[in-house]
Amino acid sequence: MAKASTSRSAEIRRETGETHIVLSLNLDGTGQSTIRTGVGFFDHMLTLLSKHSMIDLNVVAKGDLHVDAHHTVEDVGICFGKALVQALGDKAGIRRYGDATVPMDETLVTAAIDLSGRSFCVWKAELPPEMLGTFNASLAEEFWRAVAGSGLLCLHVLCRYGRNSHHIVEGIFKGCARALRQAVEHDPRGGGIPSTKGVL
Repeated sequence: MAKASTSRSAEIRRETGETHIVLSLNLDGTGQSTIRTGVGFFDHMLTLLSKHSMIDLNVVAKGDLHVDAHHTVEDVGICFGKALVQALGDKAGIRRYGDATVPMDETLVTAAIDLSGRSFCVWKAELPPEMLGTFNASLAEEFWRAVAGSGLLCLHVLCRYGRNSHHIVEGIFKGCARALRQAVEHDPRGGGIPSTKGVL
């Protein structure tokens, strides 16, 4: 079930045999967050996502962590994408596009987002299956693919270079957050739907 308001906020609840998730967000927030997924590194990344996107984000997730973190991470991504769709409404007056290049020590990451209404994800980031606490580094791709799929957005992620998996994943989350911040912002020169088709 989902609900949205004119304040560009949304709440998504998802319950399956693998996860139970309640996620709420406010696109016009200040980057405040309360995150509890049971996966420490993932909590850290979602906190960064909130802070750098300026989206207020609350997530409570209970998943089958006795198996691994995959279902929890992917399902939170699905919920986050659906919440974006709900909160954006018809997308009138937004910038639609956003991009950011973020340095993280030896790592450099570029992320670009188009809130096009069409799902697509191009992932150019080599990540070894290294464990970052209980978070497998490869789950970063699963999360953002889930966001792109359920959020009806086009996402390109490019790690230009980097060696440390922690830095690469953190750079990706910060880059995507900064790009998302731009894309959802109100365009002071806009006002209508940012598309010649008249709909996104």
